[in-house]
Amino acid sequence: MIKNYKRVYILAGHYGSGKTNIAVNLALKIKKDGYPVNIADLDIVNPYFRTKDSLKELEEAGIRLISPTYANTNVDLPALPQEVYALVQQKSAKAVFDVGGDDRGAYALGRYAPYILEENDYEMCFVVNFFRPLTRTAEDALTVMREIELASGIKFTAIINNSNVGALTDREAVLSTVSEVEKLSSLSGLSVILTTVSQNLLPHFNGLDVFPLELQQKYYDIKE
Repeated sequence: MIKNYKRVYILAGHYGSGKTNIAVNLALKIKKDGYPVNIADLDIVNPYFRTKDSLKELEEAGIRLISPTYANTNVDLPALPQEVYALVQQKSAKAVFDVGGDDRGAYALGRYAPYILEENDYEMCFVVNFFRPLTRTAEDALTVMREIELASGIKFTAIINNSNVGALTDREAVLSTVSEVEKLSSLSGLSVILTTVSQNLLPHFNGLDVFPLELQQKYYDIKE
């Protein structure tokens, strides 16, 4: 678990890594722990799972959401609002950034990089799901990590293991990725700060340090 919160959290990774759910849950946890927090949706490449899908829960918790002008549409490159600059320039609240899963998403983060680097109170988290096609191994994940770093201008500082196979995920599936995430940690020199599981699986991880996730409603709406 995260013990001492940074001022800024940036969640980035490949498509399907689960960045958005973690961003929403992390913002809610920070708020629950007594800190003012805002969240920005910089994921301009995935029109389906968006931070805005959790707008109601965020607003009820007193968390401000800043999202692209055309969020929840299929517009290729929606405009990012100027309010995002306030999140990096005004230091009175914590900030969580949900970043897109390819070069365009990372470039979107890049425009705010100078402010984030200057403040130097951030965690740039690489979210990995080892069950996704392009990040099945530590070596593959490291390649994606380096591509995002190059495009965004910010180095990753930590790893979040969000390996899952959706509704089929169980304790064994999560634990089967431990060796691979440890290898990624060794290759990158970064610590694994969170291993996530859905809230309903939490009883199966009794005694293990995991971060429970409440899934966005849209996940429940998917028909298999």
